[in-house]
Amino acid sequence: MFVAPDPGRMRLRNSMRAVLGIGLAVAVAELCGLSLTASIAGGLAALLTLFTVLDPTVRAQRVTSALLPVAGFPVLALATVLHGMPLARDAAFLAVVFAGVYARRWGPRGHALGIFGFMMFFVTQFLHAVPGQLPELYAAVGLALLSAGAVRFLLWPIERRTPPPAAPPGLPGTGLARPTTRQAFQATAACAFALGIGQALSDDRWYWAVGTAWWIFVNTASRGETLVRGFRRVLGTVVGIAAGLLIAVPLHGAPAPTAALVAVCVFGIFYTAAPSYSWMMFFVTVMAGLLYGLLGVLHPGLLVLRFQETAIGALGAALAVLLVLPVTTHAANDAWIQRALHCVRASTAASLDRLAGDPDADPAPHAAELELLLGRVRMALAPLVHPLSPLRARKARARQVLGLLDDCAREVRGLVAVAADPQASHDARLATACWRVEAAVEALTTRQTTAEPAVPSHPRPAAAEPALAHLHGLEHALVALHAPLRTDPRSPLVISA
Repeated sequence: MFVAPDPGRMRLRNSMRAVLGIGLAVAVAELCGLSLTASIAGGLAALLTLFTVLDPTVRAQRVTSALLPVAGFPVLALATVLHGMPLARDAAFLAVVFAGVYARRWGPRGHALGIFGFMMFFVTQFLHAVPGQLPELYAAVGLALLSAGAVRFLLWPIERRTPPPAAPPGLPGTGLARPTTRQAFQATAACAFALGIGQALSDDRWYWAVGTAWWIFVNTASRGETLVRGFRRVLGTVVGIAAGLLIAVPLHGAPAPTAALVAVCVFGIFYTAAPSYSWMMFFVTVMAGLLYGLLGVLHPGLLVLRFQETAIGALGAALAVLLVLPVTTHAANDAWIQRALHCVRASTAASLDRLAGDPDADPAPHAAELELLLGRVRMALAPLVHPLSPLRARKARARQVLGLLDDCAREVRGLVAVAADPQASHDARLATACWRVEAAVEALTTRQTTAEPAVPSHPRPAAAEPALAHLHGLEHALVALHAPLRTDPRSPLVISA
């Protein structure tokens, strides 16, 4: 969490902006005289819009933000109307789960709208909202979306100055093999299990089990990723409950210190979301305890129940990915590593064109995409490098792959920085070095290749030749990747056929 790279301090700025946007949403709701329940609903709606709207352009972000009420308001009304009808409510909740996951096939916008719709149903259960509260809930959520939008697009338009890199699209597939279709069935099965067992444990707080099962499926592509994510969610929840016993319970819902600590938790959620899911869940759990304190229902037994419901949801997710249309970890490994390697080649080629004097060549977007792809690679390899993994040989190879890919990313960043220097000149040797890099990538991405490439024997360029030095380091890292990626297929790190 503390040493993870933060290029341009984007995570820091996004976290600070989230505190400002959510704080403004709650303040506006309070100034309008809305109830505490409505204010909390508004704050959570602002958090969701700032957290989930991740379109690659500012224009697209505005459109998605404007569409959130279209997805959220009907679900909010449905959830409140069905509050006193358990069977109909449960069936509707599972339908919302399926639709919310299935919507991810439409990219970042579908992803955001699906999450927002699901969370509107969840928030209604969290607040025990009834139909009579629907008008002020609509008002609070509407004001929250306007407040968050004002902060995001007017007061602190970070993306206008630094456009966010486009998120890598999901893995391909058709029919039931399509990731969104498969995950829709998996998530619905997991949530149905969590709903049934969760209600047997508690008639009032069962929704935590459903929420756990749902969120575990966000941004995962294989059964290994899902299992590790479930473990991390339980771990973060346990530590967060311990902190809640020490922090939230003694406060007894005192408004001022609770509000200050909620702001700290909001910052923590946004700042740790990318590098550490466990820490993010720690802050989510502490924030939930603080909100329960504001509502006057917090006690130690409630936090223990929170852990039990979280464990049930994680178990439901684990059973679903193992039994319902499972996808192996190795298949996901192969797909994401291949895409990262192709991105390395694209970054190198664009840098060479820029150094050759092409003003339209821009390697920066490729380098930004590479960082996102490496994040997906780390997530895909997480089951193999997990401390509890018993497969020592695969763990060692997975760590080697991650280290070498990080070396590639570092050399690409350096090469892009050199290419951005207007004083940098083109060297005829760059074309040859770039060709060797492309050949090394080709050797890794062509499945028929089995012979291990020779270690480069040419001398390392001098420090005064930074572009050549970065290409030299990149070539060495790519050649070194051949061994861990082409090991005996009977114990694969990635598939080789």
